[in-house]
Amino acid sequence: MDLTVIAYIVYLLVSVGLTVWVARTLSRNGRVFLADVLHGNEKLADAVNHLLVVGFYLVNLGFVALHLSQDDPVADARQLFEALSVKLGVVLLILGVLHLANVYVLNRIRRRGTLDREQRPPVAPQGYIPPAGGWSAPTART
Repeated sequence: MDLTVIAYIVYLLVSVGLTVWVARTLSRNGRVFLADVLHGNEKLADAVNHLLVVGFYLVNLGFVALHLSQDDPVADARQLFEALSVKLGVVLLILGVLHLANVYVLNRIRRRGTLDREQRPPVAPQGYIPPAGGWSAPTART
């Protein structure tokens, strides 16, 4: 078997394995964060979490497939490791950037929801007190 084919097989196995592991980790640990972002709506948090995982798989596995081709043939073990390190390094960087982008967007949503909650009074107004002093409402002149 050609070393280029071995590089492809190892690259696919490691990349797909890493993608699955990262997606499961993010899904499991991100659920609590999503529930907070979505104000405790567990059903919506689960749905958004599932959609994010599906999108994560599609983007990452699509990138892994597009990044599979090798321009130069792999002739020896040294070139095999060099090719794998470059390809896997790029996949890991893409995984990290996508993760940070997801966290950034969700944190912005969470912050906006927190600001909305802080602007509401904790107790609804119970009455109206007119201003003190000599102030009176303007009257219409005839």
